Amino acid sequence: MTIHQHWRAKAGAHIQGENCLVDMDSKAGDRFSAEPADAAGSGGVMGSLPLKELEGLWLPKGLSPSVAKEWFDRRRASIRPWAGFVDHRKFTKPRNFGELCQRVVRNFDTYNSNYTFIFLGLIIYCIISSPMLLIALAVFVGAFYIIHLKSLESKLVIFGKEVTGPHQLGLAGAVSFPVFWLAGAGAAVFWVLGATMFVIGSHAAFRELEGGSEMEELFMEPV
Repeated sequence: MTIHQHWRAKAGAHIQGENCLVDMDSKAGDRFSAEPADAAGSGGVMGSLPLKELEGLWLPKGLSPSVAKEWFDRRRASIRPWAGFVDHRKFTKPRNFGELCQRVVRNFDTYNSNYTFIFLGLIIYCIISSPMLLIALAVFVGAFYIIHLKSLESKLVIFGKEVTGPHQLGLAGAVSFPVFWLAGAGAAVFWVLGATMFVIGSHAAFRELEGGSEMEELFMEPV
């Protein structure tokens, strides 16, 4: 091997070594820079969770939006037509107490979903017509939200007992009770119950049974 070839081979080996060091440095840089990029893109632990889990982090079981929507859809699907529900031609006076009881029982079973939406409508009307009740409800929801977030960070213990989901609702109710008292929530509750009993009870008592008089006579036949 000539001197020129010897120096040429040595220079090539030196260049390969530098390239190897550059590759190792770039890989190391990628390794250390990948974590922050991944953390920024995925949002850390929160970013790796599905959207449904993120939505339900602050809601206890049984109070999730999906459960409420499923219940609402079932009720809405079983509603009887409102035109027949309020048809004045179908309202008659019961002939005796036995027929009255039969009508109430059967109509409650037939128009259960309609009565449920009437009850919800009376509640909404009562809340909308009273600004103080809206404020009280906002205080209750806010208190429950804060209490539940605190329970996710660490266990809440009061008088040696852990505060679970139902207890969190009770604690939020206790915190917001003065606001409900100032808003006259007790009178509102009695008004809603009284209006519900009057409207639904009157409809169930005076609405003829499905099938007309033949159905009523069948129920009234002695056994």
